[in-house]
Amino acid sequence: MTPPLPRTVRAVNTAQLLDLAQEAAMHGFSQRLPVDWLHKHLAAEATHYLFPTLVQRLTHRPEMPLQWRCQQLLTVSTGEQIWGLLDILPGTFDKIPETLDTASKKDIVTRIERAETVREWVERTAADADL
Repeated sequence: MTPPLPRTVRAVNTAQLLDLAQEAAMHGFSQRLPVDWLHKHLAAEATHYLFPTLVQRLTHRPEMPLQWRCQQLLTVSTGEQIWGLLDILPGTFDKIPETLDTASKKDIVTRIERAETVREWVERTAADADL
C-alpha cells in the first residue's frame, strides 16, 4: 500500500538538505541537484523548505523505491530564494520534524509558486557575471 502524500511543508537547514540530496544521489533519484552544486551555492546558515507534491513510483523500474517528489524552496548564497525539485523516500521525509505553523506553510507555498527556478537563477547569474 502506498503511504498517503503528506500535505505539509518541512523546514531543513543546509546540512540536512545536503544529506537529503546525498541520499537521493545514492538511490539514483531523477529529481535532485548535485550535492557539489548545492554545497557551492546554498547559503550556509539558511533554512530551506520541502513541500511534497507527487508520489513517484517507477513501474518500469521495480527495483526503485517509492519516492515523494518535493518542491523545494532553497536560499542561495546571494540571499535569494529559488525553486527546485527533490525526490525523497517517504520514511526520510517523515523523520523531518514538523516545526511550522499553518500560516508559515501557506506563505512558503506561495513563495515557491512565485520563485525563480534553479535553471533561471543559474542562467541569470551566469549572464550577470558576463557583464
